[in-house]
Amino acid sequence: MHIETPDAALLRSTVVEGMIRALRARPLHEVTPAVVAAEAGESVTVVEQTFPSWDGLLLATIDHWNEQRTAPLMPLAEQYGTVRFLRAIVTANIADPSLMRFLTATLNIAASPEHPLAPMLHARWRRFHAFVQHALERDILLGREPRTMEPARGSEQLLATYEGLQLQSMVRPDMDLLESFDRAVTRMREGWSRTYIAPVWDLDLAS
Repeated sequence: MHIETPDAALLRSTVVEGMIRALRARPLHEVTPAVVAAEAGESVTVVEQTFPSWDGLLLATIDHWNEQRTAPLMPLAEQYGTVRFLRAIVTANIADPSLMRFLTATLNIAASPEHPLAPMLHARWRRFHAFVQHALERDILLGREPRTMEPARGSEQLLATYEGLQLQSMVRPDMDLLESFDRAVTRMREGWSRTYIAPVWDLDLAS
């Protein structure tokens, strides 16, 4: 088993923080090892020796940056519910939108089945979805959300709203993201309080 030395761990952290600073200033496609090296205060050789694979640096950055943002907010899900937790993430993203831009840029990688990084990105999205679903299950047990809501469907809808509105806000910078989130989620929760009845579509109109 490989055990990372304190010096190696510190160097990895320095390079990842340099990557984060680079991504706050530039889109992902403009970030290179040279840009990361300049931001980290190290040489390109050190960056490439620390992360021989660019994909490895991308994944380490996603994990570290997500942890910085999300870990302090996790207790909100237990204390106040899933919706308040996601609302806090939206608020954090408004204050520092560069992480969401970075995550959105990696969607193209995640959607490429042959890319070696795709399965690892899928695993992280699934893990977040599972956390939201389990949090909604707890909300139902505590009476925060209605029993007419299926957590598997509710988490799907809630994340689609959260991620979809985030994406819209990137191309509509005048959009009030937090107000849009509050409005959409309020409407959604009203629907959760009623038993779902599948729609019957007019086949002539649907064709």
